[in-house]
Amino acid sequence: MPMATAATVTAADAVAVEKTVAEKTAARETAAPAPTHAFAGGLSLPAEEDTLDFGNIAQDAQDAPADPAAALRDAEARVVEAEVRSVKAEARAVEAEARFAEEHEALLRSRAETENARRRAQEDVAKASKFAAEKFAGAMLPVKDSLEAALAIENQTLEKLREGVELTLRQLVAAFEGANLAEENPLGQKFDPNKHQAIGTVESDAEPNTVVTVLQKGYLLHGRVIRPAMVMVARAKA
Repeated sequence: MPMATAATVTAADAVAVEKTVAEKTAARETAAPAPTHAFAGGLSLPAEEDTLDFGNIAQDAQDAPADPAAALRDAEARVVEAEVRSVKAEARAVEAEARFAEEHEALLRSRAETENARRRAQEDVAKASKFAAEKFAGAMLPVKDSLEAALAIENQTLEKLREGVELTLRQLVAAFEGANLAEENPLGQKFDPNKHQAIGTVESDAEPNTVVTVLQKGYLLHGRVIRPAMVMVARAKA
């Protein structure tokens, strides 16, 4: 009898235990899912799986700052580097401004020198134009002196007068040569309309279009005609 009682109690206890386990299992199935981040520091836990993804956990561990002091030092180093770059940029800007100022000053000096050179050139041209005949005028003064001296002599002989005129003429020729004033006497030459002025033509045994008579000599200054020679030109006989 006692044995039967023990067996009966045991069966009832088993039924109660099974019921309790079933209730707990149902409660677990209806419970809310576990949070994604169950740990401080950003380590991830899977929301719908019973196993952990160790790859994600390792990546989160790498991304999370393991040493706050090292992270702070890194941030301070980046700030210092940014400040150094800023200082270098300011230095380059100052250097560029200095170069600009130097080049601007050089440009102003160049403009001033150009303006001074242009003004000096204008003054030189004006002086050259104003005093172009200075040398020739100086050479003509002895000629005038000789003429005045010849006129000052009273009762001079024809021979003395001729000598004085010849001397004056030589002085005049020398003045012309000094001024590059050349005489154009084309007698016997071919007529050149650029240097000669034909007054008329005459029948002549000379070759046609040849200068046979020079009525007035011409003159060239540095090769430029300042007065053409007045001439008569030969034509064939009828």
